[in-house]
Amino acid sequence: MRVLVHAYPWDVIGDPLFTGRVQALGCDGVNLAAGYHTVRAATPWHPERAYLDARHSALYRPVREEAWAGRRLVPVAPGWMDDPDSFGTATRVLTDAGVPVTAWIVLTHNSLLGEARPDLSVVNCFGQPYPWALCPSHAEVRDYAATLAAEAVRDLPLAGVLLEACGQLGADHGGHHDKTEGAYDARARRMLSVCCCSACQASWAARGVDTARTVRDLRAAVRSHEHDLDPGMAATLLAVRHEAADELRHQVVEALPGLRVSLHASPDPWATGANPGLTPHAGKEVDTVVVQCWPTGPESPDRVRLAHRLLPEEVAVGAYVTVLPPVRPEETTAHVRRLVEAGAQEIHLYHAGLAGPSRHGLLADATRAAAL
Repeated sequence: MRVLVHAYPWDVIGDPLFTGRVQALGCDGVNLAAGYHTVRAATPWHPERAYLDARHSALYRPVREEAWAGRRLVPVAPGWMDDPDSFGTATRVLTDAGVPVTAWIVLTHNSLLGEARPDLSVVNCFGQPYPWALCPSHAEVRDYAATLAAEAVRDLPLAGVLLEACGQLGADHGGHHDKTEGAYDARARRMLSVCCCSACQASWAARGVDTARTVRDLRAAVRSHEHDLDPGMAATLLAVRHEAADELRHQVVEALPGLRVSLHASPDPWATGANPGLTPHAGKEVDTVVVQCWPTGPESPDRVRLAHRLLPEEVAVGAYVTVLPPVRPEETTAHVRRLVEAGAQEIHLYHAGLAGPSRHGLLADATRAAAL
């Protein structure tokens, strides 16, 4: 059993007590963000601030011109960090103290780049680009993700990498003042998450799909439950999405030789977002698949069991657990134990920087529960 806790570089830098708090948890290491999306993060332990506003997606390593020359997709440095290599600095602080670090890298979720390059973004059946979602059907997006991963880990003593958004994002996105909840049911959101960009439509056409009819059918399915996709058409759309995810993941993994690779994914093949649906080939290239287990009900252990059934025996299944609200403190220990009983071989805990004094002890509770 391995237990890893998540953190951001700004949780480590400037807080001399962070490393000691992590060591006291008894965990096996830290998943430290190296490339991350926009976030307004609480910093309840930091001696000099209460919040940090990461205003756009950023790479927390130096953005080297020689690595990105000639690209249209180039990560942006985080202007809110004084250190140009904050991930590198935080990694060395932790590893020098004997705490192993895994680079936590978010790949296709980048609102800044998606806004600048709508032609490379996911597009819904109404022709609307999703700026938060770069579509992996585009070779430029796959090249960007592989270079991002390689630059994130360059010249650092890392224990591995954790890949988030290694696939397609969709309609669901927790943006500022989001006013979409309840407007579309899960089925409609699934239709609105089918990418209809030029690259995806070209792949449909190559498989003999009538692209114009498919877009019309998707729109009709969004508007009415009386309309549904032809099963053969739906299977083709999913195959195109999975093929792009496989190409993306393969290119990224090739850029990370010698490192243990963990993948955020969902057993639901149609899932999009930070945990995109597992493809039939995903288990052949990674060491661990981490499934989202934030809900404390039976659906999370079920997800762990289903992941085991879908993956090769040699691939570990990790459970991604939060100790933050709305989880009730009294639920944490029993929840982790149920996940372990369901077959979870790793527990990934969210989040060592965001969990303040009233919640931080739950990280230790979860670590102990995982070992029982």
